Parts: sequence; C-alpha cells; structure tokens
Amino acid sequence: MVLTFFGLTPEYRVQIFSQIHEIVFHGNGGYDWETVYNMPLWLRRFTFNKLKEYYDKQSEEAEKQQNQLKNKGNAKEISRPNITPSKQTPTYSYKAPKK
Repeated sequence: MVLTFFGLTPEYRVQIFSQIHEIVFHGNGGYDWETVYNMPLWLRRFTFNKLKEYYDKQSEEAEKQQNQLKNKGNAKEISRPNITPSKQTPTYSYKAPKK
C-alpha cells in the first residue's frame, strides 16, 4: 500500500515530468525546467496544449504536402514554373557604338 498523503502518486509524477519534458524540449529553448516546474497548473496545461496544437498542425501540413508530392510523382511530366514570356523586345538589349 502506497501512502500519497505527503506526495504524489508515481503515475502522477510520471505524467507531470513528461509534460514538463515536452514543454522544455519542444519549446525550442523558450522554457527551462525550473520555470515550467514552478508554473501554475493552469498555465502549464495551457502551454502544453498550445504546443501540442502547433505540432499537430505542423504534422498535418507536412503529411498533406507529402501526399501532394506523391500524387505529382505519379505523373510522367515535369512540372514547370507558370511564367508567360513577354511579347515586347527586351529593354536591356544595347548596340555598341561603332568607332
């Protein structure tokens, strides 16, 4: 029997330390361990959820882009830039003076 009157349960400790690690690691240097550990619970949860939303969105966009590349890879044609040539003569052409 584990008494938790003067401390946290082992499962809750793992959950807290995992959350702190995720914020520090994925915060790209914006947070240190002590600052996150001493954050109020509501702020730490808010920060964790915002980071999770950001990385989920990035992952979703990367997946979408990867799927687009796979679909384009099936085509036998090379994709070219969408540039239309101008019909005017270039303004940079210059005739050298004769001596």
